[in-house]
Amino acid sequence: MIKNTLITFFLLILLSTNSYSAGTSTSSDSNSANNYSKAVKLVKAAKKYENDGKLEKANKRYMKALKLLIKSNKSKPNKADTLNYLGFTTRKLGDFETGEKYYLQGLAIEPNHIGINEYLGELYVVTNRIDLANERLKILESCNCKEYESLKQIIAGTKKSKY
Repeated sequence: MIKNTLITFFLLILLSTNSYSAGTSTSSDSNSANNYSKAVKLVKAAKKYENDGKLEKANKRYMKALKLLIKSNKSKPNKADTLNYLGFTTRKLGDFETGEKYYLQGLAIEPNHIGINEYLGELYVVTNRIDLANERLKILESCNCKEYESLKQIIAGTKKSKY
């Protein structure tokens, strides 16, 4: 009886300390999430500026977003969404080679990632590799999503990509 009580007591202590530590987040986790969410807001703002023809303001936002995404990726590496935005921001800043590397890294983790496949397809169009863009389009074909239609229009030349 005492033996069972002691075992129960130790199990309760063990479980309570594990549940406490599992429920807390480290500051690097929250910083990573914070950096990521700030970066996403900056990218959305940059897209609006870009659509309005305010390229200098857009590029400043893309640059700030890129710095935050790099920090986020360092503290929590190999997240497909982060790699997608890293590819997007570097591509928008004109660094197609690095953008492609980020996209391909993201696809290695999540091959059917809708955003990565669309944006990598756009990169392929801009770099005149239409055959590779069509491969990305084929992957998006069954998603029944706006990304498929957008990439299809860009490949067909009816919608201009701003790189």
